[in-house]
This record gives sequence, structure tokens and C-alpha cells, in this order.
Amino acid sequence: MSMQKGSAIKLWDSKQLPKDWFCRQHTDQKAQAELEANVKSIIDRIRVEGDKALLDFVQEFDKAPLTSTTLKVSLQEIKEAYQKVTKEQIAAIEFMKHRVSVFQKHLLTQTDVKVFNEGIMIQTLLQPLESVGCYVPGGQAVYPSTVVMTALVAKIANVPRIVICSPSNSEGKVNPLVLVTADICGITEIYKVGGAQAIAALAYGTETIAPVRKIVGPGSKYVTTAKVMVSQDIAIDMPAGPSEVLILADQYADARLIAYDMISQAEHGTDSVSALITPSQKLAQNVQDWLTKLTATAPRAEKITESLSKYSFIITCADMEEAIKLTNQFAAEHLEVMTNNAKKLSTRLIAGLILIGPYSPVALSDYASGTNHVLPTDGFAQSFSGLSVIDFMRRVSIAECSREGLEKVRAQVKVLTDTENLPNHFKAIEARFE
Repeated sequence: MSMQKGSAIKLWDSKQLPKDWFCRQHTDQKAQAELEANVKSIIDRIRVEGDKALLDFVQEFDKAPLTSTTLKVSLQEIKEAYQKVTKEQIAAIEFMKHRVSVFQKHLLTQTDVKVFNEGIMIQTLLQPLESVGCYVPGGQAVYPSTVVMTALVAKIANVPRIVICSPSNSEGKVNPLVLVTADICGITEIYKVGGAQAIAALAYGTETIAPVRKIVGPGSKYVTTAKVMVSQDIAIDMPAGPSEVLILADQYADARLIAYDMISQAEHGTDSVSALITPSQKLAQNVQDWLTKLTATAPRAEKITESLSKYSFIITCADMEEAIKLTNQFAAEHLEVMTNNAKKLSTRLIAGLILIGPYSPVALSDYASGTNHVLPTDGFAQSFSGLSVIDFMRRVSIAECSREGLEKVRAQVKVLTDTENLPNHFKAIEARFE
């Protein structure tokens, strides 16, 4: 590993990669055990004490003096929130809502499957879940876009009960942009609670918050750990931890744009990952130079510098084939492909979301493309997909067979039931012809 003077990001040659290079947080076992123990204690208290524990945690973590009667956001609070946002912000939220709605509604039209096969009809029926809980992070940043990506999509799926949980400030107020966005998306059941305690309340319920069937949305390591723990009892979307971007680029890519995209990712937080994999030593060097130059004058420079130094990296490879192999091993949340043959190459790549070409940065997908930015992180893109309208539904297959259709398969069923030593299965078939 080497570092350019003045640059905090790690630079690795592919021949000298550490064995755990693709492990995001490198959390030691003791720290992980402490995290899980803390989250479990929160969940256990919520399950036993309900509102009392929930309000204690709100006071402890958010310093908010809430009660059971003020835990839920009132309609008056939503109305007042409109006075604290600009017309431009409202228009931008409406724009995002439209973009996401178009894509998700079109996706629904592709799910109507009906197959006829020699007297047997099979049809897929999609039914909305009865209730879902959407976690919207708060704290230092505000994420109205997460409301659109979760609650709006659930609304498009016709989920009848949609709940939002988002932490409040010390005055017991949820960010007005979150409230306005929720209202624009048609959601009014909103609770002023965050962290692992919000996940526990959504999963198991309290006196004030009724439990839901599924929990979705990104969050801190406490939120993610809580989601994994409650997933034994309730469905979740995916383990979605700290945000990531990986850029796969060749010698023709623009180093300046790559640096800007890595910096934009780094500003999410000090546990974010910004990475570049390239077969071009020259590009790697140029990106380092631009990172040093741009970070020096960037807003939130301290946070960006720490993020780049902790978990971010640049890897140089012998050729593009090796770069593709490492890219798929990492399986990033966001993957930007900046190569001459990016579109063709994208069919061979694994990621939560693939962005092709120099005019498709992560910032586009976060706010304006219509794709969903709730995506699998930490390598889970190898087995999970990004959130969509389908995740708010259950899929049921319906089969209907005629007498003629059943007769055509009698012989095959006989062979298979004999093979599996289930004679009564075949008797159930034969009874229909006696």
C-alpha cells in the first residue's frame, strides 16, 4: 500500500491487496459484540416495557421531552412544517415524487404473468402487505428523499397502513422537510423516534405504535443491527448500512469527475466508502491529485478527509478483466462505470445500482433518475436487490387445471410420487378419474 503526499486515501496494487480489502468496516469482534448486546438490550426493553422504554430512549438519545400523547406527529405539526420550507423545496420534492412514481408504476405493469400449458393455467397475483414501517434517518442530516424512496413506493403498491419513524430534535420536532415530504406522499402516521428503539417498536409494537408486517429503510449501524435481529420475527428489506460508491474506470475516464463523485459520497459520513478500481496507473495518480486539490476547499472538508482516510481506496489492476473480478467481489451499493464500452461491460457487473457513463453520477440516482436509492450495501448486492414496489407485496401463484390437463400428467405424477414414496399423492390424482 502507498499514499500520495497530501492525500489520505489508500492506494493498493492488485498484486499486494490485503486479504480483507473488501471488508468495509473492519469491526473487531469485541466492538461488534458490544454493539449487538446494546441493541439487544434496547429491543428487549421495548418488548417488555413498551412506551415507557421508548420514551426513556427518546429522552436519552434525542434529549426530547416527549410523552405518549406527543410521540406521534400531529396534523397541526405537519401543517406548520409547510411554513418552514421553501416553494423551491416543495417543487423539487414533487419532481422527485413524479420521477420515482413513473418508474415504479411501470414496473408493476411487468408483473402480470399468466401461462397456459395443456389445460393448466398458472397466474401470478400480487397482494399489498397490510402494513409497513419506513425508517427515515435524522440527526445531523435530513433525508426527505428517503421518504419518497420508501413510503411513496409503498403507497404505489397500495399498502393500506404506512408508518414513518424518524428521530426528533431536542425540542421534540421532526425535520419539517421530512414532514412535508411525507404529506406530499400521502403519509400521516409519523412517530418521533429513531435508532434501534424505533425498529423494535415497529417490529413488536408499544401502546402507541402498532406493529407492522415489514420494515424498510437505511440507517446507522444500530438501526441495521436491530433490523437484522428483528428479522427473525418480521420481514425487512435488506441489511443497508453505510453508503458506498465504487467507480470502475479506464484510462479514458475524467479523473476530475471521478474525484468529485468520490468526495460527494464521502460527505455522507465518516463510515462511507468511496473507491476506484482501474487498470490505469496514470488515472489513479490523477484522481489522487484531484482528491487532494478538491478536498482542500470542499464544504464539510474535515468529514470528507476522515471518510476518505478510513474506508476508501484506489486499486490499480493489471488489466480490465482483473478490475471486473475485483469489482464483482466488492459488489458495491452504487457502481459507476466510466469506460469506453460501459454499456456492454455493465451486463457483467454486480452492484446494487449500476450507473453508466460520465453523466450518470450517484447524485443523479439519489434525486432525479427515478431509481430507488435504498440499496444493499456491504457486499449484499451479490444476493439482494434495491428496494422497489415489489418489496411491498406478496406474490401468490394461482393454478387451475381442467380434467383433460390433469389426465395428461397422470403418468408423470405416478413416476414422481413412486420415486418419493408418496403413494397417497397419486391416489388423490386417481380419485378424480374413478
